[in-house]
Amino acid sequence: MVYVAFIAGAFSLSACSGGGNKKKSGDIEIPDEIFGDDKPLMISQEAMGDIIDNISSPVEMAALLKSTGVPFSQKLLASTDRVDDLNTNFKQALNLGVYGCDLGYLNMYEKTGSVINNMTAIKSLANELRIGQFFDFNTIKRLATNNENLDSLMYISVSSFNNMDEYLRQTNRSNISSLIVTGMWVEGMYLATQVAKEAPNKEVVERIADQKLVLNDLILILKNYKADSNFDVLVKEIEKIKKEYEGVKITYEMGEPEAKEVDGMLIIVQNDKQHIDVSDETLNRIITSIEEVRHKIISM
Repeated sequence: MVYVAFIAGAFSLSACSGGGNKKKSGDIEIPDEIFGDDKPLMISQEAMGDIIDNISSPVEMAALLKSTGVPFSQKLLASTDRVDDLNTNFKQALNLGVYGCDLGYLNMYEKTGSVINNMTAIKSLANELRIGQFFDFNTIKRLATNNENLDSLMYISVSSFNNMDEYLRQTNRSNISSLIVTGMWVEGMYLATQVAKEAPNKEVVERIADQKLVLNDLILILKNYKADSNFDVLVKEIEKIKKEYEGVKITYEMGEPEAKEVDGMLIIVQNDKQHIDVSDETLNRIITSIEEVRHKIISM
């Protein structure tokens, strides 16, 4: 087996949230020959955790979308009617990620009535994947009937997914975790691109564009399992999205370092500025590619 330990900062650990303390980098290509069909790339748990943590933040994406003033749209969400048709772990994990992202969207807009149907689908898929123990469905159902408990509902929802992800990685089921993360990322991008179509917003468009930094990480994780034909097909689909991002230009302007006190400790903050250039034509191609991949995932 080939083992690669990642050095901090070597890969573009940007998030759906696009903010916070996420790491950034340029496009770093991983040679295909590293990923031999019979020699899976072993990613360190710490590195896998860093990558996954930085990709999956559906609640923060939902918060950004709500901040634009665009109203909630039920039609954007994936239907939960086909849950019973998802008859393989591959399909179940991908769509669990999709529903997880939709849950963040529902919670953010306080659509607690719809949360129950969404959580029922999530619980069903989680049980099939043997990770249903991380969802306290009764508590979530109780909180969903009381709008005053929105913060608690969001906390439990996010905590459930975080605990589930950690368990999967600790039990050598990172393949399932990577699919859940991919489903979340695609759905988050779908929601963002649909909002951008409805009401173009500079911050949303920039958030969509800066996902160029995430794609290499996502593809890197998925290629680790490409000996599985399903993963191989999925990688090709995500690479189609990546190709449309070639027209996105991201540059950085070095800023002056600033000393700040955080929790009683003096830290140095590098105030770099990120500049994103994306044309309407490129954005439209990205939107179309996201729509196509998302449709394939929810139609499995």
